[in-house]
Amino acid sequence: MNARLAALFIVLMGAVVGLQALHETSGGPPASTTANMLYVRSPEAMTRFALSYDALLADLYWIRAVQHYGRTKLSSDPNKQYDLLYPLLDLTTSLDPRFNVAYAFGSIFLAEPPPGGPGRPDLAVALLEKGLRAQPLKWEFAQSIGFVHYWWRQNYDEAAAWFARAAAFPNAPSWMGPLAATTLAQGGRRESSRMLWRQVARDAEGEWFRNEAVRRLWQLDAMDEIDRLRRVLALFQRSVGRPASGWEDLRRAGYLRGTPVDPTGAPYRLQSGIVSLDPASPLNPLPTEPARLR
Repeated sequence: MNARLAALFIVLMGAVVGLQALHETSGGPPASTTANMLYVRSPEAMTRFALSYDALLADLYWIRAVQHYGRTKLSSDPNKQYDLLYPLLDLTTSLDPRFNVAYAFGSIFLAEPPPGGPGRPDLAVALLEKGLRAQPLKWEFAQSIGFVHYWWRQNYDEAAAWFARAAAFPNAPSWMGPLAATTLAQGGRRESSRMLWRQVARDAEGEWFRNEAVRRLWQLDAMDEIDRLRRVLALFQRSVGRPASGWEDLRRAGYLRGTPVDPTGAPYRLQSGIVSLDPASPLNPLPTEPARLR
């Protein structure tokens, strides 16, 4: 392929990705019928088309995946659809099987529950397993699969099994073994979750992952504080004989010094006797957990 033909090929392939981006943002046919459509869906076909430009096309499709996820997450549509996310990530990692960022970030995007993501931990695991097939010595992928099972599926036996598998890799860090044992013994407890996210905050590659770990730790702190506030509300009701109508009741009675706020500074909401995060708090939504393991 001469240089002119190669350049034309890149322009055409870029146009495919660009057309998809334009299609999603333009006033074209209804989203329900056409917005969730890729012009090239087959990773095998795209890999054949790419010739020696697979890394460049992988970058283009990765950018499209991030744009699709971010645009959908921030949209006001009550029925957010992330239908293109996995196909775009699949194309990206087929074009460049060693695109580690796409596996790592993509799995988090896929696993995030609605409305912040598609709520597809199964696809997150599938993407990471694909990465592990491409790079059999990448212990981080096995660890990440364990995280998906732990945090989003609450399947602690499966999480512990994957942490143990990651620990068996020849280049795995020494803390992976104890992590597997702790998960098996205490999986689902907040302190166990804290241990996992502290490890990520300390050792993760990339600022985004460290910031995400800090956010998860703040979520756990908020859950502890909500439990404490519920106990305070119960004490107030037993003492006064009625439920508190707001935080001011608790301040006047001496149970609180001020309006309680979450780790981001957003005030907790007290409505009809129920304590929750403020809807505007960036810690929403809090993870679910088995009540008996708090």
